Amino acid sequence: MPLEAVEARRLYRQVADQLRSLIDSGEYAVGSRLPTERELAEQLKISRPTVREALIALEVEGRLRIRVGSGIYVIEPAAIAAPAAASVIEGPFELLRAREFLESAIAEQAARVATRDDIARIDASLLAMEQVEHPGEASMVHDRAFHVAIAGSLGNAVLVRVVGELFDQRLNPYFAQLAHYFESPGTWRTALDEHRAVREAIAAHDPDAAREAMRTHLARSQERFAQNFGAENAAGPASVRSRAARSPAKPKPVPKKKRTTGGGARR
Repeated sequence: MPLEAVEARRLYRQVADQLRSLIDSGEYAVGSRLPTERELAEQLKISRPTVREALIALEVEGRLRIRVGSGIYVIEPAAIAAPAAASVIEGPFELLRAREFLESAIAEQAARVATRDDIARIDASLLAMEQVEHPGEASMVHDRAFHVAIAGSLGNAVLVRVVGELFDQRLNPYFAQLAHYFESPGTWRTALDEHRAVREAIAAHDPDAAREAMRTHLARSQERFAQNFGAENAAGPASVRSRAARSPAKPKPVPKKKRTTGGGARR
């Protein structure tokens, strides 16, 4: 069964469904290694973040195991059923892109209208963020408070609710699994610096700087989650990879006998 190019309609679910069908049909046997994210993206003609969302979804379902520095492996199906209403869970990168668009505009307006009390609430949440360990529940609580406090300075309850609800999607199983691979005390310190830049721009009543600081923060969040798992050379020899790059709109998957050969871990 060949992989098929997909349309722009909740792409990561379509990719997950295709890969699941290939696994169920035996095209990718238990224990075998899938092509890399890059190869899958080239074959499906979609972005790597979308492929990553699909792979994370299948890992949460118990169909794949991602081994950083080694590859993506098919595992024996888990006894636990897939998350309820999986088809309506938003992909992590979709959420971050939505937040980048919305919260950049909110930060811009906050720089125009924020009062001394608004800045004090932003400062309180930022101070709390500096005093907790990450990853952890407390860090997420204070991170959420920071973003909600910025929205609150506009005096619009709808925006406060939307910002809070979008942030709460970090608790969905796909976002949580992705964060498991890439969030650390080091990334938290970097994110804190980005939060401080947002705060400084708002306190200085500089709308352009505030918009750009928030956009940069959420764009870099996406970049952090898009780092390689460290297995770009793990799916097979160069001949297999180059053939995938030249494949047409409906390419054939990498043959099993070549998917399981060669290539050590990199990075």
